[in-house]
Amino acid sequence: MSANEPSKPTPPVPAPPAVPMPRKAPSPAALAPVAPVPAASSTSAEWGRVSDDGTVEVREGETWRVVGQYPDGTPEEALAYFVRKFDDIAFKVRALEQRQQSGGASASDLAKQAGHLIDEATDAAAVGDLAGLRERLNTLTASLSEATEQEAQQAKELVDKAIADRTALVEKAEAIAARDLSKVQWKQVTAELGELFDAWQAQQQGGPRLSKGISQQLWKRFRDARSIVDKQRRAFYSELDDAHKSARDAKTRLVERAEALAPRGTDGIPAYRTLLDEWKAAGRAGRKADDALWARFKAAGDALYAARAEQAAAEEADSAPKIEARQALLEEAKAVADESDIKRARALLTRIQRQWDEIGRIFPREKERALDDKLRAIEQALKGREDVDWKRNNPETKARANDMSSQLLEAIEKLEAEVAAAEKAGDEKAAKAAADALEARRAWLSALGG
Repeated sequence: MSANEPSKPTPPVPAPPAVPMPRKAPSPAALAPVAPVPAASSTSAEWGRVSDDGTVEVREGETWRVVGQYPDGTPEEALAYFVRKFDDIAFKVRALEQRQQSGGASASDLAKQAGHLIDEATDAAAVGDLAGLRERLNTLTASLSEATEQEAQQAKELVDKAIADRTALVEKAEAIAARDLSKVQWKQVTAELGELFDAWQAQQQGGPRLSKGISQQLWKRFRDARSIVDKQRRAFYSELDDAHKSARDAKTRLVERAEALAPRGTDGIPAYRTLLDEWKAAGRAGRKADDALWARFKAAGDALYAARAEQAAAEEADSAPKIEARQALLEEAKAVADESDIKRARALLTRIQRQWDEIGRIFPREKERALDDKLRAIEQALKGREDVDWKRNNPETKARANDMSSQLLEAIEKLEAEVAAAEKAGDEKAAKAAADALEARRAWLSALGG
């Protein structure tokens, strides 16, 4: 920059205290050249004026108020500077009006911003229709008043609902804490209380802010209910751990005793069954411990039962010829039923029974029982024949039968005479009665073999 080049005008000096302090003009060597200051608007003369010493005033109503000084510039530059100050405020007012018209913004926020702009437009160091700006802001504030009241009512309703919702969560938590916690399913109770806590946090983060007093009061109730449940849950699981430890120790000893039965083989099975009953009464030791201990306990039992299976297989192999021998005796025993002479039939069966017993035990026992049942059927049939023969040939039975036969014969002879006499007399009723009695006596006599 040459020495003859004009320097930039010094910024205006505002009049204290309502206007900004003047800025020192920078030296030409310190700044690059700047664009010329724009001229004031055509209406600036209506609202502002500049005195010879650079003092700038703004008209508000019928009075003029000093807004600052611009001593090192032209009157147009001085007015342009303070008009830009006014335009900045006017721009904010227009933006606020547009936000109010477009909707979506909070009326209370807009009203608060309008109040700040009113303060900014009052005694502002600017040239323009400041009174008009304040009037527009007052109109905007009035139009926002009803919306602000509605927002306040809605906010109160939201707060009331949030209080009711959190109170409901508190009451549910307190209801859980009031249960008989010695009889609950802790997994379910823990899940229920966790859901309530998640809901509490969601309302706290996404809901309206409550007053500190109400919020702390509700949280204290919720926290106290959780503390009761947590204390009972810790006590329950502490007792459960003790019970699991006791059961684990008992089952460990049972496993050791079961494993010690292995050398006894099949003879150890009764003792193992006793240990199994003790195992069932020992209680739970926790899933992992139970599974591991049961695997060892079952393995010990499997070894015993495997020994019995081997023994049974060996016994069944030894029983094959015995089974064939007994089946052959059953074929021979069929002749017992065909033998008409009971004494010879009994002698045959007795010989077969003796040979049957000499064969010995058969395994498996199911096959032995099946063969025994078939021989028993033959024995029962012969015994039935013997009972009938005994009744028929018993001397006492015969004597009683002969005595009764004699009595029946006498009765028959008497009834025959009565029938003949009645028929001769023509008494049909008496004849029929005597004939019926006669027929009955003859039937009895026939049953006695007479």
